[in-house]
Amino acid sequence: MRIPDTRGPLTSALFTVLAQAPDAAGTELDRLYRLAARQVAGTGDIIGDEDIQLALFCLYELHYSGLDSVSDNWEWEPALIRVRQLVEEPFEAALRAAAHQAAGDFELPDRGAITSDEVADVLFGLAAMDTGPSLSRYVARKASLEQLREFLVHKAVYQLKEADPHTWAIPRLSGRPKAALVEIQADEYGGGRPERMHSALFARTMRGLGLDDRYGAYVDAVPAVSLASVNLMSLCGLNRRLRGAITGHLAIYEMTSSQPNRFYGNGFRRHGFGAEVTHYFDEHVEADAVHEQIAGRDLAGGLVEAEPHLLADVLFGASAVMALDSRLSAHLISSWEAGASSLRTAVPAAA
Repeated sequence: MRIPDTRGPLTSALFTVLAQAPDAAGTELDRLYRLAARQVAGTGDIIGDEDIQLALFCLYELHYSGLDSVSDNWEWEPALIRVRQLVEEPFEAALRAAAHQAAGDFELPDRGAITSDEVADVLFGLAAMDTGPSLSRYVARKASLEQLREFLVHKAVYQLKEADPHTWAIPRLSGRPKAALVEIQADEYGGGRPERMHSALFARTMRGLGLDDRYGAYVDAVPAVSLASVNLMSLCGLNRRLRGAITGHLAIYEMTSSQPNRFYGNGFRRHGFGAEVTHYFDEHVEADAVHEQIAGRDLAGGLVEAEPHLLADVLFGASAVMALDSRLSAHLISSWEAGASSLRTAVPAAA
């Protein structure tokens, strides 16, 4: 991925550091750490902080496809990991607060042992509590062609690497939950056929609307909350202690995906697009109806049966998804209803 434009002093300092070799950036690394400490202490909304969320997104990107012209040796540079952890701690605290608010009065079972079926029931109950604005219904009934393109731009930050953050959990699991996650991920990656990978299907949808399908092409265009949604996945996937959260994240994703994707597909059909564009959404209507049972019972449920103390983190991961999705949906809908763009920068019109 190319290095994005800076959004403030933190990303400016980070990109200055990354332009050098790790063994030549000592002074700049110290400055970066001090700057990060000041910035996270001074922000009033870390989830919506453009500079912080972009910096964290790029730090995580070193563990995925990397950044153009940046040495791979930065990936595990201890001083840079220190900076990432400095930002992660308040970010996680803000996510936990948002997740707690999203869950409302939802209560955990008041006993230690809980079966996998009971875990699934808890997660389905949590999903049913989601009362946030319905972006999928707006897309189905009202979204203009330009708003559909914006919708895809927001989603592209994750969908063009769909499944990758959850795959980090595979070596952190064993037995039943590991097998369940591998089964889900095999479908996400197209069952061995690259043209059927969900990321490839989404890229085809983007091309159908005249958008650039290269990963990271629109990072500059999306706001902090879109980046925060992806950073949540990376935070939970890359930290073993949060293996419960990443399974809860995937479970609630699957449990709340089938019907919205039906609406999304209908929104594109309303504008005259055919299967070449809607295949991505139509695929998820069917696949996620199956995945929700596997993710809820065998993945998240199997994990909690094996490690009961992880139930709270499973629910944190699930509730955090709901909180950020609700915030992003509210941003898109309020922007569109006001006749404004939901993006930071304009996306060129389709050729």
